[in-house]
Amino acid sequence: MQARAMDNLRFIRGMMESAATFTAVSGWGEVVIGISAVAAALVASHQTLPWAWVATWLAEAGIAAGISVASMTLKAHAANMPLLSGPMRKLVLSFSPPIVVGAVLTAVFVQGGMFGFLPGIWMLLYGAAVVSAGTYSVRIVPVMGAAFMFAGALALIAPATWATPLLIAGFGGLHIVFGLWIARRHGG
Repeated sequence: MQARAMDNLRFIRGMMESAATFTAVSGWGEVVIGISAVAAALVASHQTLPWAWVATWLAEAGIAAGISVASMTLKAHAANMPLLSGPMRKLVLSFSPPIVVGAVLTAVFVQGGMFGFLPGIWMLLYGAAVVSAGTYSVRIVPVMGAAFMFAGALALIAPATWATPLLIAGFGGLHIVFGLWIARRHGG
């Protein structure tokens, strides 16, 4: 009986340790998202109409969401971890409100012709979403969110000519840097 109890404790301890270090966030997925964001920034910078610029970034948001879901699914499958678990539902529920607010503000700002505020608003709210969702992940994820919030605040006070470089540094660079960190420290 004692040996079985010790085996159960070892199993539970092992599961808790693996759960503490596993993050469904795929580092390599984040790197790919960063690369696609750099490409989107370059495409968007060549748009002459503001609505085409916004459409480019909205398409990138959809592409990034697809990459994120696919890469998290692959990572969870490779680690033999359930993707649709309680923590994943909490992650989605905490990530979604700032993203919904970003969508609403994007529509309002586009309608009002306030395109210059969008890079800052997008990075601030995306950062808030990552910080919130990161409470259910490894420690570096909320740090990544805070870095996005800093970049967003900078974009709101910087000259409009800095929009493309800040979007490249934010959505491109931060995803790549933190993605490499996550891939190295927490697998894929």
